[in-house]
Amino acid sequence: MNLGYVELLKTNKNFRNLFWGQLISELGNWFNYIAGLGLVRAISGASPEAAGTLLLCRTLPWALLMPFAGTVADLFSRRQIMLVTDIARAFIALIFLLIDSPEELWIAYLGSILLSSTAAFFDGAKSASVPNLAGKEGLLSAVALIFSSRFLFMAVGAALGGLVSSLFGYKAAFLINSVSFLISAFSVWLIPEDAMQQKELNFSQKESFFYELKEGVRYTIHNSFAFTILLMNIIWAVGGGATFIIFEGLAVQVFKNLNPDFTISFLMTSNGIGLTLGMLIAHRVGSIVQARGQEISFIGWTLILHGILFAAASLVSSLFLAAALILLSRTIIGVEYAVQETIFQKSLPDYIRGRISTLDRGAEITVFSLSSYVAGISLTFMPVQTVALLAGLIASSSGVFWFLRMKNQQAFRMEKA
Repeated sequence: MNLGYVELLKTNKNFRNLFWGQLISELGNWFNYIAGLGLVRAISGASPEAAGTLLLCRTLPWALLMPFAGTVADLFSRRQIMLVTDIARAFIALIFLLIDSPEELWIAYLGSILLSSTAAFFDGAKSASVPNLAGKEGLLSAVALIFSSRFLFMAVGAALGGLVSSLFGYKAAFLINSVSFLISAFSVWLIPEDAMQQKELNFSQKESFFYELKEGVRYTIHNSFAFTILLMNIIWAVGGGATFIIFEGLAVQVFKNLNPDFTISFLMTSNGIGLTLGMLIAHRVGSIVQARGQEISFIGWTLILHGILFAAASLVSSLFLAAALILLSRTIIGVEYAVQETIFQKSLPDYIRGRISTLDRGAEITVFSLSSYVAGISLTFMPVQTVALLAGLIASSSGVFWFLRMKNQQAFRMEKA
């Protein structure tokens, strides 16, 4: 039995505290994203390379540090990790207030690197904690709620971030981002230590840090299901990493008669709403898919379809039609991700969950960030429609790979059990 969203939030105080804190934190993150991208665009003369570098700084450090962050989350207090990183991020977010000229672009890059690095350790501890906070029956809804809030505020935060930046300037958005981290820290402080981990920590009884890190890698490689998830997400990220740069390209190349901040915010909002809708219907759809034993075909076909729809969005001349196709594409992938992540998390034992889940996410986002940078460079000599078409088809190919790897369905049933 899977708990519904309302039932989970009403009956589980600890998960509820984490969830509400993350709502505010995610809102602030997207204020920072829109303001940071707008500020870099304004002082760099709308350079796609500068935008690509900023996105690389926002994602690559997070991705590279995630395997280490997962090991730290398995060995040390997850609650303390989240508290320290939230407070650190509240101060780091203020660095962006110092940027006033092209010569100070490096501050934007440095601030993004620091925010990304601390976020890796926060997210590693949070990801490892959610299955314990939600319980087996609440995990599907918890995964959907956590990620739907992230994607919802990709939409709302992008829209509000663009509005605040336009009305009050970029610095107001950076201040809001800083305050949001303090609110998140308070929500984590309300959660008891033992609710986040199954047993008391005793590092002296464990092997060395790098031995434990290596064990996470070994587990992933030798567990066929975990290895399939890892490779599939890496393939998806080759195409998916170009998403936000494609939005920038559409704003500058295709819908150039409109305000670029409005166009990007509008596409980001559609992207976020689609992912949120996908997550919100994931509980019902996921329960049906699991009851019928159709997880394999569902994951494969949704991956294929979402990439095709995204590629099609770049070929239309109407901003509203492009946004609608992006929304539909992201709704589909939102449901797919909730089903995929729930199955994956249930397959992992608590003692090593942080290492495996963060290794997967770290590898995915490493490729995602590199793809974003390459896409930014590509836009200097290639039309955005071509970049988007390639990105969509590559993302779709992850579904083909999934089908090829999951031919032996019986092995999947045994590992899932």
